[in-house]
Amino acid sequence: MNLERQQRAPIYEALEAFRRRRVVPFDVPGHKRGRGNPELAKLLGEQCVGLDVNSMKPLDNLCNPVSVIRDAEALAAEAFGAAHAFYMVGGTTSSVQSMILSVCKAGDKIILPRNVHKSVINALILCGAIPIYVLPALHPDIGVALGMETQAVVDAVDAHPDAKAIFVNHPTYYGICSDLKALVHLAHSHNMKLLVDEAHGTHLSFGEGLPISAMAAGADMAAVSMHKSGGSLTQSSVLLIGESMSPSHVRNIINLTQTTSASYLLLSSLDISRRNLALRGKESFAKVVKMAEYAREEINSIGGFYAYGQELIDSKTVHDFDVTKLCVYTMGTGLTGIEVYDLLRDEYDIQIEFGDIGNILAYISIGDRIQDIERLVGALEDIKRLYSKPQTGVYHADFVVPQVVYSPQMPFYAEKISLPIQEAVGGVAGEFVMCYPPGIPLLAPGERVSQEVVDHILFARDKGCSLQGMAHPRAEYLQIVK
Repeated sequence: MNLERQQRAPIYEALEAFRRRRVVPFDVPGHKRGRGNPELAKLLGEQCVGLDVNSMKPLDNLCNPVSVIRDAEALAAEAFGAAHAFYMVGGTTSSVQSMILSVCKAGDKIILPRNVHKSVINALILCGAIPIYVLPALHPDIGVALGMETQAVVDAVDAHPDAKAIFVNHPTYYGICSDLKALVHLAHSHNMKLLVDEAHGTHLSFGEGLPISAMAAGADMAAVSMHKSGGSLTQSSVLLIGESMSPSHVRNIINLTQTTSASYLLLSSLDISRRNLALRGKESFAKVVKMAEYAREEINSIGGFYAYGQELIDSKTVHDFDVTKLCVYTMGTGLTGIEVYDLLRDEYDIQIEFGDIGNILAYISIGDRIQDIERLVGALEDIKRLYSKPQTGVYHADFVVPQVVYSPQMPFYAEKISLPIQEAVGGVAGEFVMCYPPGIPLLAPGERVSQEVVDHILFARDKGCSLQGMAHPRAEYLQIVK
């Protein structure tokens, strides 16, 4: 990586030049640099709304970049070690879906773990591809889904040699990593593409002593949430590709669904953040690792909570662990993760990333400070002292392994009936049910509704998890395929 070249930020520089010219706007957006919406300008600031502009020649166009956006994407590709990078303004959801749509069409098979983000299953609904699920093992103590066992993927490839791709979460929300290099080799030796959801792994390309990044492992495509651990604005993302992929084909796929009115606030944030990571990422993420490891040690000294880390590595279901992920198993206090999540927010003004049935995740990144870590640890000490209760022995896994009856496209579009959720047991789901975050479906279209799944959904709802995907907001009814 050429650090002198990485000091440039072409989109940011073009916006600064545009701002100095004081161009009179007779184009969209209609707020006209905030003058037409003074309350918006007051909330966001005049400089921010002044740079909320439309595509024009000096600023290039994301749908077919030929100047400053093209140059910014080239710098991002170099920084991440990719053959090409695409700036994305529809979140990593659009990056993930573009990956799948680039390699799969109707009837094609794709091998993937069941604990994927809903964006993956939505992509299968859009293109009609057939999922071949490799069911992950669940950790017997903390209940989180583990990585894709290489042998299990080998078995899936042997059973479905006509599959077009293997899809991997790397790392998962919980920091779990599969053996990515082995899976890349497996995919390529069978003429398959290796796609990586690296939403939670921006830092892997810049830090030291962390799991291998998707591009360094030789993946064909990777979707990276720059806004998560990379510091850009929410909804901004980067799609990376290797030499095996056609940039023009991928661009055409992206343009099927991505907006033609890309936000320059998002684009410039990607540009500036890439520069920051390229120049200072090594130092920044060393501090992140240090803070996360300190927090893990302090939390584990409280008792009742278990902040897990590299001790989970077993070279089979957990090949590596992302130590920046501060995941804490809470059930030793008798409290579910979502209960601790709510207590931290409501009683201590601490907003963490999510709480599920058995765990919480405090997302630590380049903007955190050691005093914030101390405050979190102190709050957890208080919660243990004031709110802990006897353990109930409830099921605590992050999802129940479902029985897949149909690929998701058909049941999603099929005629459905709405049944009280307890009466839906035995039927085939025609809609999603998920806790968000993390956005991993508890139930997806085409899966059998079991009593275990229903019990899990209702327990999550009653404990305060935010359920999404169903027609009925309280999950009292479920859409079943007729």
